[in-house]
Amino acid sequence: MRLSTRIGLAVGCTVPLLVLAGGWLLLHLVSGDLRRAEDQHLRQRAAALAPDARSLLRAAANDRPKATDTRERQLFDAALDVGVRVVGPDTSVSGGPQPGPAAALPDRTSGFALVHAGGRTWRALARPVHAGTASGTLWLFAPDTAQRVQIPLVRRRVVAAAILAAPLSGLLAWGLAAGTSAPLRRLTRRTAGLDPRTSGARLGQWRTGVAEVDELAATVRTVLDRYDEQAARTAEALDTARSFSSAAAHELRTPLMSMGTNLDILTGHPDLPEPDRTEVLDDLQREHARLLGLLVMLRELGRGDLVEAEAFRAVDLSEVADAAVAEARRRAPDAAITLDAAPGLTVHGWEPGLRLLLDNLLANALAHGRDAAGRAAVRVGASASAAGGATGEILLTVDDHGPGVPAEARTRIFERFRRGPDSAGSGLGLTLVAQQAALHRGGVSVTDGPDGAGARFEVRLPVAGGAPAGPPGRRDWLIGTAGANRSQSFPKDPA
Repeated sequence: MRLSTRIGLAVGCTVPLLVLAGGWLLLHLVSGDLRRAEDQHLRQRAAALAPDARSLLRAAANDRPKATDTRERQLFDAALDVGVRVVGPDTSVSGGPQPGPAAALPDRTSGFALVHAGGRTWRALARPVHAGTASGTLWLFAPDTAQRVQIPLVRRRVVAAAILAAPLSGLLAWGLAAGTSAPLRRLTRRTAGLDPRTSGARLGQWRTGVAEVDELAATVRTVLDRYDEQAARTAEALDTARSFSSAAAHELRTPLMSMGTNLDILTGHPDLPEPDRTEVLDDLQREHARLLGLLVMLRELGRGDLVEAEAFRAVDLSEVADAAVAEARRRAPDAAITLDAAPGLTVHGWEPGLRLLLDNLLANALAHGRDAAGRAAVRVGASASAAGGATGEILLTVDDHGPGVPAEARTRIFERFRRGPDSAGSGLGLTLVAQQAALHRGGVSVTDGPDGAGARFEVRLPVAGGAPAGPPGRRDWLIGTAGANRSQSFPKDPA
């Protein structure tokens, strides 16, 4: 059932009930007003007739027939449109419209009463009359026209109004509801053809002037936007999963084949000399560690691609750097790692991602930043950047004293699976650094060390006050581009 029909039926049923309720109240009010008017008229006539009634009783008490007749005519002439009856100890006279003599009067000498006689109802007023030694009761009667004529007339008109109000109010309400719901019908037609699964068409920005319809349209747009967002995120997740499996299969094939070859050697040559057996086992251990590292890096790269904006919050970068340096010192006790971080450096970011960024920069410095004697001296710095301007930036640096990075390779080292000829890593550590820097609306670069030797990795991050609420648009570090940034082999450790 349409909304306009529901409204029409509801109003068509409600209005007659309201009319009847209002008519019932009006009927009682009118009835009371009419009775009060009749009672007031009887009071006025009683006040005017009281002297003539006393004279009549006095003449009857003194046994003066002629005077009694005269006073009786005067009483009847003054009564006009009401019936009058005087009842005394020695006389009872009546005249005008009133109940018949057989009608029993109420047992009272003052006040109003209703008298029923001959199928009619009379409004009666009793007034005590005292004339010297004589006393009696003056009765005045008036037909109860309010109860007999006027009240039934009002009742019939109320019922007729209720009967007429039912269809008229229903039709009027249906017409108004149909006109009012027209914007809702237009919204229904606009949204009926929207299929987010097959079309990118969406509900435009248009206003109808009806607040509820505009709010509903805004809600529909919000729902569709959320659907598009979730559909995009789902597609990204599927692409990430496909790329993860493809990259893992491609990159793991060579080391797995190498491990298989080593296992074949061990199983096919049980009498293999001990030095050769030890070399094969060492090779297996290195390949296993390398595979495990690759899987961990791929997992972290996928986490960075799928992180949601809700995971970002205010993070103290000084505390994150202190924890990362402490862990690096524990893993490489022979290295000299120093930290120079100003306190209170707050960024709007994802804390696990920032920790991952620092861990991989330190791991890279410890692996490739050793001097010719094999010593590792790494310096980590974090400070507010003077070049940040009004927006504000935090500069994070990691310095080492290794051979440095050639100028022509400084942009390629952040690509996926990019490894040097003597690298035993997965080729994803610096890619993770670049990914996390981009996720935090920052950037990473590599230059020569402060004293011209080694390498300096610089990460610039916006401070918490100037950072956006969520991650940037690029979320395809694991997916990458087809065939790009992907090595064709997984080189074995030269050892």
